[in-house]
Amino acid sequence: MSKIDFTGRVAIVTGAGSGLGRCHALEFAKRGAKVVINDLGGTRDGVGSDSAAANKVVEEIKALGGEAVPNYDNVATVKGGENIVRTAIDAFGKVDILVNNAGILRDGAFHKMEEENWDAVVGVHLKGAYCVTRPAFINMRENGYGRIIMTTSGAGLFGNFGQSNYASAKMALAGFANVLKFEGAKYNIKTNVLIPLAASRLTEDVLPPDLFARMKPDFITPLVLYMCSEQCEDSGVMINAILGYYSRSAIMTGPGTILSDGERIPAPEEIMENWDKIMSLENPKYFDQLMTMFGELSPLLK
Repeated sequence: MSKIDFTGRVAIVTGAGSGLGRCHALEFAKRGAKVVINDLGGTRDGVGSDSAAANKVVEEIKALGGEAVPNYDNVATVKGGENIVRTAIDAFGKVDILVNNAGILRDGAFHKMEEENWDAVVGVHLKGAYCVTRPAFINMRENGYGRIIMTTSGAGLFGNFGQSNYASAKMALAGFANVLKFEGAKYNIKTNVLIPLAASRLTEDVLPPDLFARMKPDFITPLVLYMCSEQCEDSGVMINAILGYYSRSAIMTGPGTILSDGERIPAPEEIMENWDKIMSLENPKYFDQLMTMFGELSPLLK
């Protein structure tokens, strides 16, 4: 088994002041990476700021003999994202790895979901990923190498009551990664999607206490390290990680049925009569890009 080593690599981990981010950052450093510890230091719902969280993790890494610098910028602004990447370049000369991990929660039933709470959560999770990834991606293109992680959630893939804002942002990150896997391919930039379930401040009142105590972030980090390594050649995949269980999730398409010759418009009654065929997921297919799906429609395109 070849050893995964990050000597000479520079990693940015957002939201690295605690929980999953802290665990990722410590392990990157133990394996030789130089790490930017980004954390605004706000509350779980995104209020306030405090440099103590990032500083503490930096000191932990230095005590282990590693190299790290703190950054306290807000990922949800373009300026903040640029400053985070600039911190890495100024301190270590480049960016090789970016783990988009920062997140907040403002849960509530959809009929009570106010615009402020929608915007705040989407701002950190989705816009935050854009704000940090864009300048990092530019530097990775220049260097011909990069590994990017989008942290999504089962709430986005499968749904969870009271999390319409969070789930929408998290599912959008999968689409983001689907595009970057193509735009980064020429430059050896791999973008993958992490679907973790672990003990963190975002799950402390969601998981039962006994389960929360067992679900250590340590179970998630090995997957992150592999997907951020030189050895990982996959891009655009979504991987679940829960208590030592790892699996791939994917958007699949059923066989469907053709109700037209490409000219005649089907009647809604025909849709109704063929609904079982339309709904069937028997022998589903995975399409690695939009254009591949057009191959299934060849009888209509002639």
